[in-house]
Amino acid sequence: MDKFRMIFQFLQANQESFMNGIRGIMALASAQVYSAFDFNCPCLPGYNAAYSAGILLAPPLVLFLLGLVMNIHVSMLAEEWKWPPGCRAKDPAVLRYMFRSMAQRALIAPVVWVAVTLLDGKCFLCAFCTAVPVTVLGNDSLALGLPRPKLARLLARVPCPDIYDGDWLLACDVAVRSLRCISQALGWSFVLLTTLLAFVVRSVRPCFTQAAFLKSKYWSHYINIECKLFDETCMEHAKAFAKVCIQQFFEAMNHDLELGHTHGALATAPAGSATPAAKDGAEEEREKLRGITDQGTMNRLLTSWHKCKLPLRLGQEEPLMGNGWARGGPRAPRKEVATYFSPECELWPSEEAGMGV
Repeated sequence: MDKFRMIFQFLQANQESFMNGIRGIMALASAQVYSAFDFNCPCLPGYNAAYSAGILLAPPLVLFLLGLVMNIHVSMLAEEWKWPPGCRAKDPAVLRYMFRSMAQRALIAPVVWVAVTLLDGKCFLCAFCTAVPVTVLGNDSLALGLPRPKLARLLARVPCPDIYDGDWLLACDVAVRSLRCISQALGWSFVLLTTLLAFVVRSVRPCFTQAAFLKSKYWSHYINIECKLFDETCMEHAKAFAKVCIQQFFEAMNHDLELGHTHGALATAPAGSATPAAKDGAEEEREKLRGITDQGTMNRLLTSWHKCKLPLRLGQEEPLMGNGWARGGPRAPRKEVATYFSPECELWPSEEAGMGV
């Protein structure tokens, strides 16, 4: 069990490297899937192009969506995009930077699929077999005398040598070699163009927009780290909350059994019944709760975090409170529990400690 925990912690600490490895495996898997795919051209004039277009475009779309789904930042981008502005303004440049980063990584497997498909040539042969220049590669005198529908039906069978019966007009090997040569040329051109485009996007573009690039990169990292820290803080609070609740339950049950009662009256144990070590542990866990000790307050806190994130402005002597108050100096004492509202944000109730009545 400890080994699995260590592996999980390692993957959690190196999520980006792990996901890059997964994307590389997906790219290799896409090529392997294509090589194992049984390509069966229908060899009919009205269906060859549609079948080939589906083979060329549908799997890359599926691989692209899988690449986005497996990205750990896609949910964070969606949340940031739909997040209410509240006290913090949104920067569209940061959202665009995050989406471009995810899209570039998710495009690796689809690009590999398209390149392998074009280099193999079967899909291109099936799609454009009816466009073979018969007057150049075959018997042009016979081709001119054939009706166009009949010629199209004859050429549509070129990808199927077992049913092709037009050798008298055009040799099957000649048509196949010609179309596969064009397909491979397109495949290598596609590989070259995508490589140059990736080089321009990843290397050259930041040089011309260095300031904007650095700003977008910084705030993208900030959003990622803020989300992780908030999740870790919530997990720590939930763990402390659960631990205190369970301790109170067992202490109440123990006290109830000592009094000889049934489980009908679960009153809290007396203050002196716990050992000093248990008291210290309970106090430590209560400190981790940060004053949030009931379900309703926690729900309001989470709602407030969603509706009204704090502004990105540090340096105040006192943090921004639930009523939007951020001035320095001592505050006037209050002795009541109230819910404060700001013009833009609705936050959780706060209780002032150390107040005299």
